[in-house]
Amino acid sequence: MIIGVPKEIKNNENRVALTPAGAFELVRDGHKVFIQKTAGAGSGFSDTDYKKAGAKILPTIESVYKKTEMIIKVKEPIKSEYKLIKENQLLFTYFHFASHKPLTTAMIKSKSVCLAYETVELQDRSLPLLVPMSEVAGRMSIQQGAKYLEKPLKGRGILLGGVPGVPPAKVMVLGGGVVGMQAAKMAAGLGASVTIFDINLDRLRYLEDIMPANVTTMYSNEYNIRRLIKNHDLIIGAVLIPGAKAPNLITKKMLKDMRPGTVLVDVAVDQGGCFETTKPTTHKDPIYVIDDVVHYSVANMPGAVPYTSTIALTNATLPYARKLANMGWKKACKADESLKKGLNIIHGDIVYKGVSDTFKMKYHDVEKYL
Repeated sequence: MIIGVPKEIKNNENRVALTPAGAFELVRDGHKVFIQKTAGAGSGFSDTDYKKAGAKILPTIESVYKKTEMIIKVKEPIKSEYKLIKENQLLFTYFHFASHKPLTTAMIKSKSVCLAYETVELQDRSLPLLVPMSEVAGRMSIQQGAKYLEKPLKGRGILLGGVPGVPPAKVMVLGGGVVGMQAAKMAAGLGASVTIFDINLDRLRYLEDIMPANVTTMYSNEYNIRRLIKNHDLIIGAVLIPGAKAPNLITKKMLKDMRPGTVLVDVAVDQGGCFETTKPTTHKDPIYVIDDVVHYSVANMPGAVPYTSTIALTNATLPYARKLANMGWKKACKADESLKKGLNIIHGDIVYKGVSDTFKMKYHDVEKYL
């Protein structure tokens, strides 16, 4: 198979979809790998590193799309890329369709095959290609939240861990999945007083067992959330419904109940966000303030630590990329149920229920293509 890795062009996105080590494995399998010039530079990988791994360097993004059968990316294609995507071309990347109708419409028109990292799902319902970036984003949410709690950055002016004689900040984490667990661990490690919410009692029992003493578990409902937002300093949105839009757990009206300088970090922004007032921001302009509440909702948070993120992502995606390249997407998805769940759009048809339900568009059974 001919595989292409374009340079990411989303604002401040420094990750690349494939490390030189990943390129080496695909070349060793007998495939041709084309990397756009300087695609890996932001993550610390030079064109020479890729050449040594057996990949070839192409000068432009247009040449990468034109020459290849499978595109491996990090983030969803942006508007300038839509016209480059070919009919029948396989795109393997994060899409998050449910939060972006124009992207969904464009991919339908392209008649390409869209296989989304975020909906590849194992039998235990875990999401293996979302986990590494969720781990990064969960940990980063606390770093960023702690920073924006500083007074010069419009926060309350409170140190997350406090000091002797001064109580620590209170951190609320909405969602006990991978993001929420990592956020709670980081906040607890810095000495904050943490409350983590979930609607799954088994998950809450697990978190109760593994978390340190300064983490309290709580069942998630509107009453409990409304009660606690009045005295919490940092609130992390970490709710995920695979392939579908995140629920709004905090409404605009609820901001009035928060203290001025409270910080909201919405890690669920890729799926529409779990705060009603969430809108995507960038690393260049990461925050905005509504009703004296600071909102941080950068849509590609792990892009700020690209070396760590790129290696973690390739570790997870490479086995699936090899399977797709070695077998072709149809055979690979027939053989691997988890990979089949990654199929979202095929030749203009939506084959993932969460996406069709979000936009009230026609759903097509994926089996007719396999």
